[in-house]
Amino acid sequence: MDGDFYVLPRHGPEHSVPPHMINYRANIAGLADLGVKDIIATSAVGSMNVEFRVGELGLVQQFIDFTKRRESTFFDESVKHTDMTNPYSEALNEKLLRAARGLRMKLRGGLIYVCTEGPRFESAAEVKMFRGLGGDVVGMTGLPEVVLANEKGIRYASVVVATNWAPGMQKKVSQEEVLKVMKRSGKQAKELVQATIKAEAGRGLS
Repeated sequence: MDGDFYVLPRHGPEHSVPPHMINYRANIAGLADLGVKDIIATSAVGSMNVEFRVGELGLVQQFIDFTKRRESTFFDESVKHTDMTNPYSEALNEKLLRAARGLRMKLRGGLIYVCTEGPRFESAAEVKMFRGLGGDVVGMTGLPEVVLANEKGIRYASVVVATNWAPGMQKKVSQEEVLKVMKRSGKQAKELVQATIKAEAGRGLS
């Protein structure tokens, strides 16, 4: 591979498309048509794990899907069951961890991501349930993106930024708070992705 890469803002260039209206299938199909083999996604999440603090970066290892009405597969006209035992690429995660060590950046691995429909934030009772199921973080954009990538044979990793404590773990959650923390800590996520691409250029990451 020649090390070329693409940047695709899932919410659109003006961040105007809400999470439940994103055309995830079109995004992944477009990347597949371009010949992309690896995806490093970034997203804001609420932390449900007291050891994963606001402002920190993490890597997702598993997901729990609570979305409701999204187009979640490419296989509507054929019977094909895609293995989701390990939906996030261990190889990509290791490259990201290696890059983080080189940057002396804290990056917590092994997170379980709970995806909700949005665009509303979760209730405190829902977060209590999600924590009981083993969830570490909660967000609105991770699914069906990772599933669709796997269906297309694209390796997928997810770097998440804890922008707030999940509802019920702090008094109130606001969109303004999320955007403020993401603007600050998102710079680290961008630096991490850029360092990973630079380190792996010419060795299969595109």
